[in-house]
Amino acid sequence: MRIAVDGAAAKFTLDRPRALNALDVAMRTAMSAALPAFTRDPEVYALIITSASDRAFCAGGDVRELVALYRNDPAAARRALADEYALDWQLECFAKPSVALIDGVVMGSGVGLTAYNTHRVAGERYSFAMPETMLGLFPDVGVAHVLAGLPDHLGVYLGLTGHAIGRADAYALGLVTHCSAAARFGEIIAALEEAWPVDPVLDERHEAPGPPPLDAHRATIAKVFSAPTVGEILSRLRTVSGRDADWARRVEADLRAAAPLSLAVTLRHIREAASLDLRSVLARDYRLACRFLEGHDFAEGVRALLIDKDKAPRWQPSRIEDVTEAMVEACFAPLAEGELLLPERRLMQEPAP
Repeated sequence: MRIAVDGAAAKFTLDRPRALNALDVAMRTAMSAALPAFTRDPEVYALIITSASDRAFCAGGDVRELVALYRNDPAAARRALADEYALDWQLECFAKPSVALIDGVVMGSGVGLTAYNTHRVAGERYSFAMPETMLGLFPDVGVAHVLAGLPDHLGVYLGLTGHAIGRADAYALGLVTHCSAAARFGEIIAALEEAWPVDPVLDERHEAPGPPPLDAHRATIAKVFSAPTVGEILSRLRTVSGRDADWARRVEADLRAAAPLSLAVTLRHIREAASLDLRSVLARDYRLACRFLEGHDFAEGVRALLIDKDKAPRWQPSRIEDVTEAMVEACFAPLAEGELLLPERRLMQEPAP
C-alpha cells in the first residue's frame, strides 16, 4: 500500500500484486488514518485510488486473514469489520473529488473502495463482481445500497449470482462514471496533480464502451428476480424457454452452488436496503457480518475455495428449501455486544477545530 501526495493529488496505490491487492487490516488502517489529513490539507484538490498491478484493481478483502483473526481473537475480527465499514463511510463523506481508476478485477472490498468515489473510471479490463454468496457470505461494504438502486432487479441478480460484468454494463448502470483506456490513466493522474478540474479531465478521455451485454437478458432478469423468495426465483428460472433457456439453466446451477443461507440473507438485505441510507446499510452489514463470522458457512467457504481449494463446500443448510425464516431472522437480530455506530454525515464533514 502506497500513500502519497503529489502536487494537488493525494493518492492511494494498492500494491499487493501476489494477493491481487486483497484488502487487509494494515491497508485499511493506513487509508483511514490518511483521509482526515487529506481533507484538511488546502493543497490537496482530489483523491486518487489506483492499483500498481496490471492484473487486478482489488480482488476483495483478505478473507483468510479475517477468518484466522476470528479464530484467535473474535473481538479483533469484529473491530476489523467495523473499521472496514467505517472506511467506506469515510470515502462516502470525503468532501473533495475522489477518483477511482479501475482496471481489472474489482470485487468485494475493492467495490467498497470505489463505489462511493465521486468519479469512477473503468479501463478496458474492468470486471465488477460481488461473489460473496459463493463464499458463504453476503454482499457487504454497503453495496446492497447500490444494488438496490439498479433497475429491473439487476441488483438482486448480481448480488445473488455473483456474476461478473464488464465496463459496458457497469457504465450503463452507473456503477462507473467514465470509461478510458488504462494507458491514459497516467494522463489523468498528471492532470489532477496539476489541479485541473476533474470533470473535463475525465470527459475528454472518456470512450464509449459499446452496448451492454446484460441487455440481452434484461427482460428475463426482471421477470425472474422480482420473485419474493429465492425458491421462487429458482422455480421461475426453470420455466424460462426460448433464447434465454440455456442462460437460465446456467444461472440456476450457479445459485444451487451458492450457500443457501447466504442467498436468503442477501435477497432480504438488498430488498430492504432500498428504503435505507448508506449509513444504515453499513450498520446492518456489520450486524450480518458478525453473524456470519460466528456461523459455519463463511469459514467453510474460505476453506473450500481459498485454502484447500477443493471447491466442495459443505453448506449448512445444504439446500435453499431447508433455510427457515427463523434462520434468516437470527442473522438480522441485534448484536448483544453492540452495534456499529457511524457518525452522521454532517459531523464527518465539519471542519476540524
